[in-house]
Order: sequence, then structure tokens, then C-alpha cells
Amino acid sequence: MSSGNDCPPQTLTKPALSEKEAAELVDRVFGLNVSWLRPLPSYDDQNFHVRVSGNNNGAEGADEYVLKITNSADSREPELIQVQTQAMMFLSAEGFPSATPHLTKDGSIMSLESVDPGSKKHMVRLLSYLPGTPVAKIAPSAQLLYEIGKLAASLDKALAECQLCQHTEVSDTSHLHCYHSVLMQSINHGDFNDHNILVDCNSASLENPQYRVSGILDFSDMSYGYYVFEVAIAIMYMMIESPDPLGVGGHVLAGFESVVPLTAEERGALFLLVSGRFAQSLVIAAHTALLYPENKEYLMITARTGWKHLMTMFEVGQEAVEKKWFETAQAYTHRAPGPPVGGC
Repeated sequence: MSSGNDCPPQTLTKPALSEKEAAELVDRVFGLNVSWLRPLPSYDDQNFHVRVSGNNNGAEGADEYVLKITNSADSREPELIQVQTQAMMFLSAEGFPSATPHLTKDGSIMSLESVDPGSKKHMVRLLSYLPGTPVAKIAPSAQLLYEIGKLAASLDKALAECQLCQHTEVSDTSHLHCYHSVLMQSINHGDFNDHNILVDCNSASLENPQYRVSGILDFSDMSYGYYVFEVAIAIMYMMIESPDPLGVGGHVLAGFESVVPLTAEERGALFLLVSGRFAQSLVIAAHTALLYPENKEYLMITARTGWKHLMTMFEVGQEAVEKKWFETAQAYTHRAPGPPVGGC
């Protein structure tokens, strides 16, 4: 779920293909015969879960994909979509659970297509399907929250080290100009939320299920920014469905700092960044729901608990919230190391 799209509403057209049209698109562009297809939720693109019975050229490969049809505004920036896709390919090669593209019939990773009656162009990709359950649908343990924080830091660090910085869109950080000289720069996934992280369970226990991360979705908000932005985003979204929202931050922070320790100044900005992300997500979602009421249920997911959590943060106060986060994170320094990223 993308929460940072700031395109002028009048320039953004969300695709609206029928299932039949989507199946025909897969056949025409990718040469695959669709045996089954169903819509997937999306913020401003259109996604389908696709199962194929075999492809037209007889080659073997995965039989499940996600057909991703990008909105018309973002489709006008093919270089950014290409970099996002290449980042996913790089991360997959490095062992991260990210999707990879199935090539078009002419060997490209994406194709610009006219897919609606208004003749607007939409970028089309067919990505490998990542099985799993969104974190939003489970009750994550402290250990899983730690692993999510660790994964966020590991992913950003890997992207920074592969030097994608020169190709990615630069975030507007003018509102934090006073912190510029003391924040560590990185490339951020930018939307490490509870619907973009998939988990699976390899435990037979129904009372104490053990989860591991099985997929990372949606790189459309990837940007050049600061490590502390990523951990703030992760904390905010892990709070959404938690029965103890103020307790989440310390576990995520501990995992993140096991890879990328934050400076005192970055820790000092964390409360502002978490509450700011709440405000940004809630306001943009409310505005977008007015423009696209047919997608309101999905757009307003964060709002179900988000306003309450944001108000609670300010009622409790920055000092008390930070104390809880930092004391929880500190406790991890006295524990045995947890399992590796992605493991139970």
C-alpha cells in the first residue's frame, strides 16, 4: 500500500481492467496462457494474482505471478519504474524475499501499453508471486517485530551499497534541514508497512505459531533519504493492528539497530518522524478516498486505528514514549542473538 503518492489527483488515472482484459494482456504482452486470475488490493495501481497453465513458447517457469498495471502518472516516469524493478532483482539475487519480473515477449522487464478506453498509457509488469500472509492479519511477536526492523535496515544497507543512489528520486527533506548534517543517508524502501510484508508459518503449534518473513512488496515509494526514515515508517505501520501500539517501537528499533545503530540525534527525531508519518498517511488516505470512493475500504485501512494511536502518542508525551522505546531496545543488548533475518 503506497501512502506517499503526491501526484496531482487530476493527472493520476488508476487502471480499471476487467479480469478478461487482464488475461488477454498477459497473453499478448508476455505470451502466457492464463488459467486463473483474481484482483488484488492496491492503492493507486491495479494488481492481479495470475496463475498460468503453460506459456505459448513452451518454456518452463513459475506458474504464479502478479500482473502489475501502474497508474498513468507514474507510468510517465519509466526510468523510475525500471530502477525500482532492478532494485527488486538485485535484492532477490542477494537473498531477500523480493519479486522478480517475467520478461515480455520481446525480452523487456516492462511494457508501456494502452489498456483503457481513454487511451492513457500504463506501464505493465508481470512479477513473480510471493506467497504468504500480510503482517496486518497476524499478531506479530516481539521476535518478529525485531526481525522486521532488522530486515528493514539490512535491505536499505544493501541498496545503499549497490550504489543505486544516483538513479533514484530524491526525497524532499527540507522540513528536517536542521538534522541534515547528522542523519545517515541511505536508500529507503519507503513503505515498509503491515500489508507490504508477508510472512509464513513453519510451526505446527496453533497456540504459539512461529513466523518468518516470506515477501517484501511494493517498491514504488523507494527514495534516497535517511536510515531513520525507514525505521520510523516501520514502527508506525507495525503499531496499526497491535494491541500494545506504544510497545512496538522498541522491538523494531532494536532489530534495526542490530544492523544500523542510530545516532543520538536520529533517536531524538524518531518520535517526530513516527507521528509525522501517521499524519501524512492519514491525511493523504482521507483525501484520496474522496477522489476514489470505490476503493475507500482499502484506502482507509490505516485510519481504523491510526488516529487513535496518533492521539495516544501525544497524550502520553514524547518523553514517556521514547523512554519505553529505548528501554525495550536496550534490553536486547543483554539477550542472546536472535535467528537470522527471514528465519523463525
